[in-house]
Amino acid sequence: MAKNMRFGEDFIEELKSRVKPSDIIGRTVKLRRQGREFAGLSPFNKEKTPSFFVNDEKGFYHCFSSGKHGDVISWFQETEGLSFTEAVERLAGEAGMALPAPDPEAAQKAERQKGLVEWMEEAARFYAAELGRVRGRHARQYLENRGLDEETYKSFGMGYAPSSHSALKDYLLQKGARPEVLVEAGLLIAPEDGKAPYDRFRDRVMFPIHDARRRLVGFGGRALSADAKAKYLNSPETPLFHKGRTLYHYPQARTAVRNAGAGGLVVVEGYMDVIALARAGIEHAVAPLGTALTEDQLRLLWQAGPDPILCFDGDAAGQRAAYRALDRALPLLEPGRTLKFSFLPAGLDPDDMLRQRGRAAMDDVLREARPLVDVLWERERDRAPLDTPESRAGLKKRLREVASEISNKEVAGYYASEFFSRLDLLFRRAPRMGSGRAPAKAYPSQDLRKLVKKQATGLAEQRFLIAQIIAHPQILAEADETFANMPFTDEALIGLQQAILEHWLASTSVDRESLHRHLTHKGFADDLRQLERRTIPVPEQSEADRVMRWLQTAQDLIGRQGSMDEQAARVHQLLEGLKRGDQSSLRALGAAQRAAKAGEEDAGKV
Repeated sequence: MAKNMRFGEDFIEELKSRVKPSDIIGRTVKLRRQGREFAGLSPFNKEKTPSFFVNDEKGFYHCFSSGKHGDVISWFQETEGLSFTEAVERLAGEAGMALPAPDPEAAQKAERQKGLVEWMEEAARFYAAELGRVRGRHARQYLENRGLDEETYKSFGMGYAPSSHSALKDYLLQKGARPEVLVEAGLLIAPEDGKAPYDRFRDRVMFPIHDARRRLVGFGGRALSADAKAKYLNSPETPLFHKGRTLYHYPQARTAVRNAGAGGLVVVEGYMDVIALARAGIEHAVAPLGTALTEDQLRLLWQAGPDPILCFDGDAAGQRAAYRALDRALPLLEPGRTLKFSFLPAGLDPDDMLRQRGRAAMDDVLREARPLVDVLWERERDRAPLDTPESRAGLKKRLREVASEISNKEVAGYYASEFFSRLDLLFRRAPRMGSGRAPAKAYPSQDLRKLVKKQATGLAEQRFLIAQIIAHPQILAEADETFANMPFTDEALIGLQQAILEHWLASTSVDRESLHRHLTHKGFADDLRQLERRTIPVPEQSEADRVMRWLQTAQDLIGRQGSMDEQAARVHQLLEGLKRGDQSSLRALGAAQRAAKAGEEDAGKV
């Protein structure tokens, strides 16, 4: 117990809830999924058959060959020889949590919170019992009208808060509770005039809310009276309950998402939607607590899976909710961490959808969930007509601005590239290379195919285009979309293209020196030297002429795609002729190979 005193039980449990043991341990032990666990060879003994298991749901590892067992903290202690304090500090760095200052009252605080949880659990038992009593009859009738049977509301721990102002208070005081503790837990309201506290929830169907550690921390109550001021009422902010950092049904859904083999949780609007989905077999659904998703709730979603689905009504309100979530998520996007959006038919929520159209229809809605980039693109595209140069420039500006909101520069660069590609298509600009290309398997001669491809792609032109951008980045002001869509074929050039776009997107102005520093910092110093040696110097020219030449070279390079397709098709035709015994095809094939070789030599002289 003493080793926890500095940090407090609350901090330790929160820390462990933020990381997956399989992620930490998987860096040094090769793990593979085996049912609900991960299995691998023991890191403590030499073995040929895996006897080492990691369970994310229970938060531990176990090695049958050595008998070692523990959590992520003891893993660092065992494998790296760290002390408990050092292991906690190491794990806090992994989880992005600040270490608490030494607090002599931490143990007392943890004990007080534990007491609050116990009274919350006692209140839940009271509400559940009331649902089965005579005065809970109309609450049961409401649930039955919503299609819920006794087994369902018991499995979700639902209950009923009587209309009395003191029913819960009287019950808990008899159990030994103090009124001020029940006020602190959010179960009672203390009037400002100093009068006796009274029950917060009255004449409501009650939904218990658990945090990521499965502690009962709050309640949501659905009013049964049409005269109630609020249809839904949640617990207030308390030492246990923080609405913006909690999701209804989260701990159960986090477990279910792995069993379902889904890419992430399904987010719906309310308690009844979550319950309806679970009854239909979709158990990995959660709901925010009456507000738009917060950053902390988004992080909870991503802890359970990389691409959660936000499921909204198909009306204008649902679209607005989707856009709010999208804007909140943009700065937080990272590689392998995104959102998807699904929209229900207008006028239907998930509960209605399941009752009227069944599970298959709901599965279709979720299966057709759309990537965040599609929803973002359509929102910006449809904000205004695009019938003037000014409005088109406005769309381009908006897209650059929303992409720049993404903190991860690598992801932001890919978003910018995707937007530029869609702008080209929308405004009917030059087609991207590769369109209409026949499958590689259609050409049996690998050498000839490579020769034709090399001639058409023109590495010299590609190097020229990159070198000019590096020397004169102001070209991007006119040609950024074309540059983003250039299908470079050399790996180094592709890397330079992405790094240049990343810097262009992140900066309000780009000059040659800052671009060189950025590229050098990104590890392209050797590539820059190679590029300088292999690129023919260009005579000095005006900025307008420089931009014109760059665009012309880019268009010429793209235009040669058609020539490549024609030559490849001709070669394929001749080869088919040979198979049929047409000897004239042999002479023609030789001529085609010589022409391709000559084209390659010409391309190398550029």
